[in-house]
Amino acid sequence: MNETTDTATASVDTGATRSVPHGRPDRLPAGVYLLGFSLFAMGSAEFLLAGVLPVVAGDLDVSLSAAGILITAFALGVVFGGPPFAVLSLRWPRRTALVATQAVFAASIAVGLLGNYSVLLISRVVAGVAYAGFFAVASVTAISLVGPHRRARASAVVVSGLSVAMVAGGPAGTLLSHFTSWQTGFWGVVVLTLAAIIGCLLGIPATTTTASTTNLSRESATMRRPMLWIVYAITLATTAAYMITFNYLAAMLTDITAVPAVWIPAILALFGVGAFVGLSIGGRISDRNPHRALYTGAVAIVIISLVLAVAMTQVWVVVPAVFLLGIAAFLLNPALYGRVFTIAADAPTLAGATTVSAFQLGISCTPVLAAVTLTQGAALTSVSVVGAVLAAAAIPLIRLDSRRQTGAQTA
Repeated sequence: MNETTDTATASVDTGATRSVPHGRPDRLPAGVYLLGFSLFAMGSAEFLLAGVLPVVAGDLDVSLSAAGILITAFALGVVFGGPPFAVLSLRWPRRTALVATQAVFAASIAVGLLGNYSVLLISRVVAGVAYAGFFAVASVTAISLVGPHRRARASAVVVSGLSVAMVAGGPAGTLLSHFTSWQTGFWGVVVLTLAAIIGCLLGIPATTTTASTTNLSRESATMRRPMLWIVYAITLATTAAYMITFNYLAAMLTDITAVPAVWIPAILALFGVGAFVGLSIGGRISDRNPHRALYTGAVAIVIISLVLAVAMTQVWVVVPAVFLLGIAAFLLNPALYGRVFTIAADAPTLAGATTVSAFQLGISCTPVLAAVTLTQGAALTSVSVVGAVLAAAAIPLIRLDSRRQTGAQTA
């Protein structure tokens, strides 16, 4: 017996057979790419704030640490707001949920730009909730638009919007804000989000779910499956594993590698380029063998993190290693989404929202994990060692999930 029943599969694939276009069998529907663009627009706001944080602190007359709480506020909105919003939107048509979350996101960004620090702080929490809600519904919508053998690839296209935001959206917004004001980049995000709303209204089918396919008790029961929480644990561990190095990479490049400041953004962008490559590769192999992608990504993060910890003084090693870390990190994402939507085929919305929360929680906990070594006087490169340990800890969980999948398929 397979992990998912025919009824469960039907709940995810509702509308899929009607939405998959005729023609090339490997071509994804335009709606999948529209969802990727939407995530690019919204994700740019997440990466933009870090680039203008000192200017924001000065303009609002708050300390840099207080300005940093604005980033934390968004993360908390994502972690704790996504699943409840998913429950509230269970009986909404998915296009309605997509448009509503984008509208709330754009409105909260705009309101935050017009108020003081307190207003901006609250608006960041609301934006995080809307962002998480959109991410979850977008992932479910993407897999409903394709056949069962292209779900990981469709998820990869949607998530690739984040890597493009990391490589282009955030830096472009930062540059725009540098020549104008810090608010200008965020107004650009609002405009892009409004354009994405129009795209979704025109390109996403109006009926991609029905009341019969969204049942709260069924979704809640599905969320109690142990296999699902194993995948969430893998998600949290591996995300923290690569993000702990990425978050401190600029400091290591400055203090240890002694890279000129003008080159640091380019090296950081290499991570985003690698992420895009990793998503492309992972999306194509994860539908066939998700655990191969998970093993490869986790082992590669272990190796690359240790290489960075040992050879951070050598720029000729660091530059390609950063690119490879981006590939390894985002090779995992399509496989993780694929596993979640396989295990929780009859609870895609709530499971998808919890997946987003697991990713964000992995990112948010990196400062705490880094403090374990840095507060003891360890070298800055110790954060990469922590990353290697976290990725290594995910490997037995991947093995456990693989065994449980095999057992479920042969039962």
